Amino acid sequence: MYPIVDKKSLNPTVTYMEIQAPFIARKAEPGQFIILRVDAEGERIPLTIAGYDREKGTVQIIFQIVGATTEKLNHLEVGDSIQDFVGPLGLPTETEGLKKVCVVGGGVGCAIALPVARKLHDLGVEVTSIIGFRNKDLLILEDEFRACSKELIVMTDDGSYARQGNVTVPLKEKLEAGERFDEIITIGPLIMMKFVVAAAKPYDVPCTVSMNPIMIDGTGMCGGCRLTLHQDGKAVTKFACVDGPDFNGYEVDFDEAMSRGAMYRDFERHAYEEACNLFKQEVKA
Repeated sequence: MYPIVDKKSLNPTVTYMEIQAPFIARKAEPGQFIILRVDAEGERIPLTIAGYDREKGTVQIIFQIVGATTEKLNHLEVGDSIQDFVGPLGLPTETEGLKKVCVVGGGVGCAIALPVARKLHDLGVEVTSIIGFRNKDLLILEDEFRACSKELIVMTDDGSYARQGNVTVPLKEKLEAGERFDEIITIGPLIMMKFVVAAAKPYDVPCTVSMNPIMIDGTGMCGGCRLTLHQDGKAVTKFACVDGPDFNGYEVDFDEAMSRGAMYRDFERHAYEEACNLFKQEVKA
């Protein structure tokens, strides 16, 4: 069992938790993930490691409440324990040899982008961060990004905070003005990452994306997290859990990934509603 030592709400749908997991904290690196089960009958879900404290032996996760498992997880409080918490899994984000990087995060994907930006900053890299949200109420981690970025640009779709527009607007402005980055690292919704890659392509800037497809075992055995990459004119199958989660954005078949990601949306919604109703009944009882 893995005790919860801290918990706070970052916005109405996103929660931060700090978990006592010393063996994972000892090895974790930005870009890697864990797989957890809330209880003995729970499903496995992957969550990217949002941070870690090697001295305290804790791992931080940030999750959006979108399905039955994240709803159950959100009902746990400090002092409760998670049944299973396995990791670190996947390959760390490559950060060596970079001098100037643009980190682009969208929504809850900013929780994944933050440890990458921090690691780059600690290595002496000049970091420009662009983070985007639908509106002001969904904003998270602004101060944390500002602390590890030479420049931080915040965007909201509706203009309720900072600049109005999506994250590709300031990225295009910088590239068009002659700004050159060693790499662009983007993490967020698939459609956002697809357009970030499209914006970077005319300028031939290396672009890394972090993929988070459906995943079960996290060891490459189930095949649920398979992706299609286009390399040298050939379609190549890779698995996000062992070959990623980071990939060359120019090679990823985003349309296929989005199609596969939507396959279980109705099922997830139904499971989420059942979980919500169950918790409501427990409260009434």
